[in-house]
Amino acid sequence: MADVEGKTHTCGTICLKYLLFVFNLFFLLAGGAVMAVGIWTLVDKSDYISLLSSSTYMVAAYILIGAGAIVVVTGMLGCCATIREQRGLLIVFFILLLLIFLLEITAGILAYVYYQECFPLCYQLNAELRADLKERMIQNYQQPGQEQITRAVDRLQQEFKCCGSNSSADWREGAWIQTYADRRLVPDSCCKTPSERCGVRDHPSNIYRVEGGCISKLEEFLLQHLLILGSVGLGIAFLQIVGMIFTCCLFQSLKEDLY
Repeated sequence: MADVEGKTHTCGTICLKYLLFVFNLFFLLAGGAVMAVGIWTLVDKSDYISLLSSSTYMVAAYILIGAGAIVVVTGMLGCCATIREQRGLLIVFFILLLLIFLLEITAGILAYVYYQECFPLCYQLNAELRADLKERMIQNYQQPGQEQITRAVDRLQQEFKCCGSNSSADWREGAWIQTYADRRLVPDSCCKTPSERCGVRDHPSNIYRVEGGCISKLEEFLLQHLLILGSVGLGIAFLQIVGMIFTCCLFQSLKEDLY
């Protein structure tokens, strides 16, 4: 065993060990960052996701969380494999890197495909999704069992300073104005200064009026965050390639030092 260790202490092997060890430290941090982005997307932006009929956005976030967890475990394994110079662990490390690479490429592609659906229409959601979003907003708002949609709509209108899916006039068509409006023309969350029953006036001085309505604001938000998800996934995937190259080089160096 001592004879083998003496042979492994060549300049090339030592350099590769340090390079791979440093890589694994960055890899652990990257794994934490990937998980943080995915969790932040699902926790902080879950209300907005509930307004979408497509599950692509949520699936991409879940993939990043899963990949991030595997990255952390893999980084620890990589450190052990590097320090102990065990070729068996290096093989397992390489396989896990390849698996993570495929997962994050998948997440990146999903985000990119969803982005491409919008891009041909000048950053607009496709007609079917836009119609479905409008239907969810005006038909489900404050309806029994639709508390999550109601919270999402209120938050959307307040944070993005908008009113209605396409315009404030949309609220005249929904189930809400027939059942729960109580003489209000728009929900109170449309008001610039929200208060009880402030929605009885739909004058521009009282409510938000944005060209394109909340849909245009949500489109912009989704595109920005899909690009973040895709960029993070593809960026970490590049690190996997570097790690796999270092792993192969160290594996080969250890193999040669045995003979």
